[in-house]
Formats: sequence, structure tokens, C-alpha cells
Amino acid sequence: MSDIAAGANDRKEPERRIARPAPRRTGGGLRFYKPGQGYYTRLWTAVGGSVLILWGAGALYQQVSSILDPTTPYYNPLTYGISTAFVLGIGGLLYWIVGLNRRTNEFFIATEGEMKKVSWSSRREVIRSTKVVITTTLLMAVVLFVADLLFMWFFSTIGVLKGFPGFKAFFGFGS
Repeated sequence: MSDIAAGANDRKEPERRIARPAPRRTGGGLRFYKPGQGYYTRLWTAVGGSVLILWGAGALYQQVSSILDPTTPYYNPLTYGISTAFVLGIGGLLYWIVGLNRRTNEFFIATEGEMKKVSWSSRREVIRSTKVVITTTLLMAVVLFVADLLFMWFFSTIGVLKGFPGFKAFFGFGS
């Protein structure tokens, strides 16, 4: 007889699985934080930042070129080099802020989520409001112009204000 109880050999040993590493993602090492969220907010932030960076590089180029003598052999490398270094350095900072930094990206994602909740005015309401603003502004300008003329007349009549030559004749207040 055997030392093993009846039916003991019927149990199967569990399969041993070999832990395999997760498949690598291709596409390089520069990955965005939560790439599908806050897309438009990040995009327009990057566009605006890029415009400011290029504007700053142009201003920096002008400043450096006004300081240096154009006849020196290092004029072009230095002026272009400083501007290029500025673009690369600040551009890298912008990429880090817009694409990699978790805190700013959470802010962009939350901002885009809140903008989706805004109830925007219709085109008709915007046109009507614009007409009201323009009309009110023009009326206020006319009222203030008339009040200014009255104050000028009053103060020039009592001798406190000496108006420009021909002021009284121009507005019909005498000679």
C-alpha cells in the first residue's frame, strides 16, 4: 500500500506564472501628463507663450545688436547665439509648464472643465449689448463735452480761465 491517501494525486499543482515586464511604450521619453485632458487650454497657452518667447527673442536680438559693434568678428554668433539660447531655454521651460508639470496641468484641466460649464451669450444678445454700450458711451461723451464747454465759458467769464485765442468768438460768446 502506498503512504498517499486515495485521491491525493488527483489535485493539480497550480501553474507557476512567470512575471513578465509590461510592454514598453514607443514614442520617445517626452510624454505629456494626462495628454487627453485640457487639450485646448494647453494648446492656446503654448501658442501664446511661443509668441511671447519669439517677441522676447527679437527684442533681445535688438538690444544685443545695439550694444555690440557690427564690425567685430563675434557679432553674428553672439547676437544670434544669445537669441537662440533664449528661445531654447524659455521654450524648454514652457514645454515643462504646459506638458509635464502636474500642478499646472491640473489647473489647465480644471480650467477647461469650468469653461465647458459657462453659458455663453447668443450672437443676437452680444450685438444688442454692444449697441447699448456704444450708444451709452457716445451720449456720455456728448454730455461731458457740453459740461466742459459750460465750465470753460463760466471760468473764462469770471476771469479765472484764459481760453485760447478766439475761444469766445469760435463758440459765439462775443469777441
